[in-house]
Amino acid sequence: MTDAGTSVRPDSYLTLHYRVSLAEGGEDVVSTFGGNPATIQLGLGQLAEPLERCLIGLAEGGIARFELEPEAAFGPRNPDLLQKVTRAMLEANSGADADYAPGDLVEFPAPDGGRFAGVLKEINEQWALFDFNHPLAGQRIRFEVEILGVL
Repeated sequence: MTDAGTSVRPDSYLTLHYRVSLAEGGEDVVSTFGGNPATIQLGLGQLAEPLERCLIGLAEGGIARFELEPEAAFGPRNPDLLQKVTRAMLEANSGADADYAPGDLVEFPAPDGGRFAGVLKEINEQWALFDFNHPLAGQRIRFEVEILGVL
């Protein structure tokens, strides 16, 4: 029997099943239901921060479902994050022999040594157009969880 007093805190280590799906259409983006549960530590970026916020205060053994508007999830789509890069920059990042097609996810180096990614939308001899918005930006999402254990 689980201790109903154990609830999720901002720094909790927990085991859970979760599903993220589109609110319209219901297609799953990711789901651990039907497979192995996830084990994560909150506050380390293992789960998107808007989703972590939903977990705070849930009890061990609890099941919850959240409908999140874009502003409360991954934000609205930002047209400024549609950016053209020169073919020279793209080739310098990945090599002249790389073959890209619209829909490909391409990573770029960030000034701080990290990486960021964009989805290729269009490409021609001079430039490539990338969408650097989060793939779920502008989408209403459904977040379902079952908290299996909280430490």
